[in-house]
Amino acid sequence: MNRNLLTLIIGAVLVVIFALLLFVFQVRQSEVAVVTTFGRLAAHPCDQPGAYFKWPWPIQHVFRFDARVQNFEDKFSQTYTADNNNLIVTIYTGWRITDATRFYPKFLGDTAAAQLALENILRNAQNAVIGRHNLSDFVNTDPKQLQFDQIENEILQQVQSDLSTKDYGIGLEFLGLKKIELPESVSASVFERMKADRERLINKEQYEGERDAVKIRADADRRAAETIYNAQAAAINIKGQAERTAAPTLKIFQQEPDLYLFLLRIDALKQSLNQKTTLILDDRTPPFDLFQHLSANPVNP
Repeated sequence: MNRNLLTLIIGAVLVVIFALLLFVFQVRQSEVAVVTTFGRLAAHPCDQPGAYFKWPWPIQHVFRFDARVQNFEDKFSQTYTADNNNLIVTIYTGWRITDATRFYPKFLGDTAAAQLALENILRNAQNAVIGRHNLSDFVNTDPKQLQFDQIENEILQQVQSDLSTKDYGIGLEFLGLKKIELPESVSASVFERMKADRERLINKEQYEGERDAVKIRADADRRAAETIYNAQAAAINIKGQAERTAAPTLKIFQQEPDLYLFLLRIDALKQSLNQKTTLILDDRTPPFDLFQHLSANPVNP
């Protein structure tokens, strides 16, 4: 009796498992799925993780796709710039399925076919955008003249526009220029032009340096001339003031030159003896020659 019950339980569990396998399918976090009924696509994709109901085959069939970002790197491709220079470019992209109900009818779930279509769109956009820019936007001695960010944005916008027009159900997450090379026939001319640009910059720096040097020398000469002029003017002014101050004394000197010389000697002696000083002197040296005329015996008052 117990054995029959166990057999029934096991059988019921197997039936439930078999029924789940037939009528239920699971979508993982990294997946998106679409369901077809007799070959016709369902209206809404299964883009959220979880369990979903389905009718068993051949009524319904489930197609699962990777919903994560797919990395893709374009092969080396040659294109021409606006000034007719050959350029070899490699572009990397990241794309993902944005609408599985549109992706499946276009490519029947084949991601390789989707990548091939994206490669063609990318190459056309690359040729169109690069053809609007000169070589100097890619190779330049002045980093400020390079336009890599602008070119990448233009290619990205062009590809997104084409994908939206073709309604592939895929979208770009990012795009960038990975490598840029020049053919040997172009490299020599580019190096010559870069050399000429460097020489032009050197000449410009030398010219600006010489111009600044001339300006600095002229400014220094002007300030030196102003200083000399101001000093000469101050000297003339001081000399004029001294002559005005000495003019009255000069008249007295002209009238009584002996008296004036005597007063000058007396003033010099006052200056020499205004402090407690011990002098060792020659009485023949002015103004000390005045002592020669003093009496040996001073007169008492």
